[in-house]
Order: sequence, then C-alpha cells, then structure tokens
Amino acid sequence: MSKKIYVLDTSVYLTDFSSLKAFDNNDIIIPLKVLEEIDKHKKRQDSVGSNARQIIRLFDELRERGSLYDGVTLDADNPESGKVYAKSYDPDVIPKDWSLSDPDNMIIGTALTEKNKSDSKVILVSRDINMRVKCDSVNLDTQDYFDSQVVQSIEHVYTGFCTYRVQDNVVDDFYNGEDVFIEQVPEQELCVNQFIVLTSDRSEKKTAIAQFKGYSNPLKKLVTFKNEVWGVRPRNKEQNCALNLLMDPNISLVSLIGKAGSGKTLCAIAAGLQQTLEETRKPLYSRLIVSRPVQPLGKDIGFLPGTMEEKMAPWLKPIEDNLKFLMGNDSLTLEMYMDNGKIEIEALTYIRGRSISNAYIIIDEAQNLTQHELKTIITRVGEGTKIVLTGDVEQIDNIYIDEVTNGLTYGVEKLKDESITGHITLRRGERSELATLAAKKL
Repeated sequence: MSKKIYVLDTSVYLTDFSSLKAFDNNDIIIPLKVLEEIDKHKKRQDSVGSNARQIIRLFDELRERGSLYDGVTLDADNPESGKVYAKSYDPDVIPKDWSLSDPDNMIIGTALTEKNKSDSKVILVSRDINMRVKCDSVNLDTQDYFDSQVVQSIEHVYTGFCTYRVQDNVVDDFYNGEDVFIEQVPEQELCVNQFIVLTSDRSEKKTAIAQFKGYSNPLKKLVTFKNEVWGVRPRNKEQNCALNLLMDPNISLVSLIGKAGSGKTLCAIAAGLQQTLEETRKPLYSRLIVSRPVQPLGKDIGFLPGTMEEKMAPWLKPIEDNLKFLMGNDSLTLEMYMDNGKIEIEALTYIRGRSISNAYIIIDEAQNLTQHELKTIITRVGEGTKIVLTGDVEQIDNIYIDEVTNGLTYGVEKLKDESITGHITLRRGERSELATLAAKKL
C-alpha cells in the first residue's frame, strides 16, 4: 500500500505534541505557516504553551538528524518509517475569493500544492471544523485528529451505571442480605465499582441498586447516608452512588460528570469536609484542597490587576460559595480552617509540580483540562490521597478540546476498569426548579 501524505494543522500540534507519531509510516508535511503559528504560543503558561514548546524541541531534534527541507525520517531506527518535511505553498492554487493573509488559507494552500505535485493521497488533518469545511469546498481530503479521541461520541462515554435483568428471587435475596453474584455476559461487560440496577424479570418496578466489585465477589449494598454527609443528604440514586464512591477510602480517584445543578461539586466538597474535619473520629485526610483550571472566556488572567490572590478570587468564587453554604455561611470558620491549612483553595497552576500526600483533592471544572494536564495532575498524587474530578463535558471553554477529547472524558474512559477508581454520571438537576429547566431547555 502506497504511503499517504498528511498535512497537519497548527491545532493538531497544540492539542498533542506527540501527534507526529500517530500516522504510522506515512509522510508528514509541516506548512511553514504552522511553524510561525506555533511560535506565537510558546510563551503561554498553559497546556497549549507546553505543547508548543515540546513540538518545537521535537522539530529541532529532527533538524539535527537531517534537513526538514529534504525530509527527515521520523524514526531513525526504522528506514521504512515516514518522513517529515517543512514546505511552503504556491499562491496560484488558493481560490481567488480567499485572502492570502489568512493562516488557514496558507496551510490549505500547502496541502493543495502538494496534492498537485504528488501521486500519493494528500490529507489535511485539523481540529478546526471550519477549516475542514473549507478543505472539502476545494476538493481536498481532510479529517479530524482522532488519536486523542477515546470514544466515538459523548453518548458512548462510560456512565458508571447500568441495568441488569435478573430472576425475581435474586432481588429478594439481595435485600435479605444473601450473597448475590453476577454472571459475565459478553454483550454487557461490567467495570469494577460500576453501579447496577437489578431488575426483576417479572416486574420492572421491582428493583435494587448494587455496586459491582468483580465477578468473583458478591454485589455490595449501598450506604443510604440517612444521617447526612456534612449536612448533605442524597436527593436521587445517582447522588447516593456518588457519595458511596466519595466516602469509600479504598477508592483513590472518583470522577463525577453532570450538568449544572446536579450536585457534583457540592457532594464532592461535603464528602471532603466530612472526612477531613470530622471530630467524632480520626479524620482520613489531613487537608482538603479544592482547585479548578483557569480557563478565561475573554482576556487572560494576567491582564487583571492586583496580587495573585486578588486575581484568582473571581475564578475560585464558585468553590468558596459551596464551602460557605456547607458551613452555614460562617465566613469566620472557613477563614480559620484556611488559615490553619486544613482547607486550601488555589489555582491549578500552583498544584502542578507538587507531591501531595494524605489529602482530599477536588479538581472542579475538569472538563477544561487537556489529557496531558490530567496526567500531570494525577501523577502528583502521593500516598493516602484521594482525588475527585468534577465537570460538565457539555460546557467546555478550552478551544483546543471537545466533548470526547478533554481530560475528564479521557480519564473516565482510560481508568474505568481499575479497582481504585469509580465514576458516576449525575443526570438530574437538584439546584432549583429554574436551574433544572434552564439546563434542559436553554
């Protein structure tokens, strides 16, 4: 089979610096305009800047082994591997209706120039939807960058919840405290810590909710939390499942996905306070750390006046609101816990690079993390630490990721089979009738 030629857009490199390795043994072309665009992002102090710096280093390593103008073999130990070229474009191939000063048009022009010269199939790869539409309009093959996509669509993301049809007496046995085991069924593969609604084969109204702990282990009954968790009592079955995961010391990572008002952040913080500030017995964790990515919708945070604490205040206000609500709006008590280090609220930038032990960590708005950022954060977790990821994958502000490529979705899918992780998707809004209506209708 003849080699293909892939022309990679700037958005691909800024999403994944290792994208050069994702195209098997095919050739890759770097448009010269892409090199210029990447250079504009190298000083950014976020994942985009990190990807820009790392891909520049990779280009430099290739340059040291040969000429990007003539083509450098991507894998020095494999002569059959594809080559990487840096090329420009012929202005005559760009439609007259398009501006020659538009970076996207220059990149498309590079691909069109190569298509006119080569017998190989030329494909432009871009994360930019409009750019792919423009490619199609000039009869240029194009595709999204799929290597970072862990599921086909948002509907296929693991929910941590399923139904399982059983014989009528099995439901009775489970409620009577007898050991109930689940048989492995090829068409319904279960994950450890997944929640199951046992449904009677005689009546769909006869059900029981259990936690799956493995095919060789009996189903586990859920704690009902009638005595509340730091003043919070679950209002639906998904919230109850979430609190079972959050309060289980044997689960080191919990991920909660849900729309606005579903209670994901409130449940996570309540469980953290309960296990950190508990006075009736020795707390499980020495401190509660709550953080979130700084993802601006307008100007970057660096343009705001004031100290670091003053700059961060607007971003961390939603977390502080939840803490005040759980503490009965007692600002003095909250400040006391923050002053003695029992509660920390800080920007995600200052968590990266640390090694954190014996702590309960909540990363709110985790859907705005890239896959690389998520890995960086989780690898900072030390012994005795639990980390909770919360977010709504339908509300992403980071332009370089989407519903199926963001760090939260990536973490859910990659870690769902591990015994020390758990996930649940919260579907019902509980903040208020108006908030639930807005989430559904607006």
